[in-house]
Amino acid sequence: MNTSPAVRAIRIACAMIFVLCIAGLIISSIAGNNEGWVLSIGACGASAAIILIVVSLVTSTKRIPEFSDVRAEAIEVHIAQLVAAGVDEEELRELVRSSIQLGRGL
Repeated sequence: MNTSPAVRAIRIACAMIFVLCIAGLIISSIAGNNEGWVLSIGACGASAAIILIVVSLVTSTKRIPEFSDVRAEAIEVHIAQLVAAGVDEEELRELVRSSIQLGRGL
């Protein structure tokens, strides 16, 4: 997976914030369990997690396959022609389903 330096820097920064938040929670717990500090540190950790999720979603390179009504109609016409020529429709449709799964990598 090829990521840009900016994305890598954001991920590293979020990881560092996570580690610092864990240390901060431990230290604030030992130093008197001040609720304000604990909530502030927890909010920072949660913000870093949200930022990491958003960056991962936005920079994702996996694309949703497009659907073409014209191509689907052409395939249906071709199936109808083959069925009219004597091919078993259920076997033909199973072949098409298997081909789709192969193409999707399932």
